[in-house]
Amino acid sequence: MPTVSIKTFSYHPSIWPKMIGEASSDAKAGDLVEVLDKDGATFGWGFFNPRSNMPLRIVKHGAEPIDEDFFLDAIRRAADLRRGLFHLDDETDAYRCIHGDADQLPGLVADRFGDILSVEITTLAAWRRLDRWIPALHEAFGTERAHIRIDPALARVERIPTHDHPLSATDLRRVKIREHGVTFEIDFAEGHKTGFFCDQRDNRRKLAALAKGRTLLDLCCYTGAFSVHAALAGAEEVTAVDLDEKAVAMAKRNANINGAKIKFTHADAFTWARTMVENGRQWDLVLADPPKFVTGREDDKGRGKYNDLNRLAAQLVKPGGLLVTCSCSGMVNEFEFEKLVTTAVHKEQKRLQIFDRTGAGPDHPTLSNYPESRYLKLIWGRVL
Repeated sequence: MPTVSIKTFSYHPSIWPKMIGEASSDAKAGDLVEVLDKDGATFGWGFFNPRSNMPLRIVKHGAEPIDEDFFLDAIRRAADLRRGLFHLDDETDAYRCIHGDADQLPGLVADRFGDILSVEITTLAAWRRLDRWIPALHEAFGTERAHIRIDPALARVERIPTHDHPLSATDLRRVKIREHGVTFEIDFAEGHKTGFFCDQRDNRRKLAALAKGRTLLDLCCYTGAFSVHAALAGAEEVTAVDLDEKAVAMAKRNANINGAKIKFTHADAFTWARTMVENGRQWDLVLADPPKFVTGREDDKGRGKYNDLNRLAAQLVKPGGLLVTCSCSGMVNEFEFEKLVTTAVHKEQKRLQIFDRTGAGPDHPTLSNYPESRYLKLIWGRVL
């Protein structure tokens, strides 16, 4: 097997260029390689791509050899976690099947939506192995068709072929899925993600229980999953706001499918919320679930957006009402996010009585040696 040496000891799965030493002459882009420490001893096994911004992705640490069958076993282990241990099929047919490094499959993220497998590829190594991996995924998760996506900018960096993969279905349009007894529609033709995020599944049910008998404001509602759950659970009134016109249209379809009464507004959440603050409008429960604001460690502009949104959200909560605020920025850990939120609330001369902190569901596991993989964070509190 080809070898790649590392100059710096690290159990983190992502190895930066400056940490890499020599590679054997037969180590090619996309290869599975043996990783050697600075003394030449086997340190682990990983995927190599010298042309990538992250040239080495360690799959497994230790001297015990692995081969390509290791990844087929990893797919079966991932299925056993979701279907065997957590019995997710009992409550939904939409969940994350493969969560990249956390399932020892770097560069592969796969979600199940009914009989469709939605696959996102971020490494050349994962792309090269799809001929074996896709059939194994179908067998393990009971899917029949695949929708394979690759970000064009990332494809250029990783040197991933830009043509459609032969195993990717080209005639996919809409499919309906179920979640806790609620039906949602997934539209694969829109081009951005799928219009549905499985990671918030448990949080949607939790918020719905809190919304019963209360008025709810859903800021950055996207395709309306939180709002629909809340309306069906007995919320007194639901107002949902998002800037994405296509997302709002899909949210309206989801509301109609379920007979949920929701007031949708196509607007920038910041501008709209400022207007509501000026008008003195308030709600019993405010949810802020924005897109990823922070894309780098030094992204102060993104952190400022979290501050602004949470200051506005806190003002829109009735005295003693509830605020649920989210971050999906992996570069912001749970401690920093809580500080951002509490600082924003305090600037409005209010206090937050935090009663829970949650994240993604169990189908989005995190690695103990990869803390950044805990990207989704929610803070639940009462505004005092």
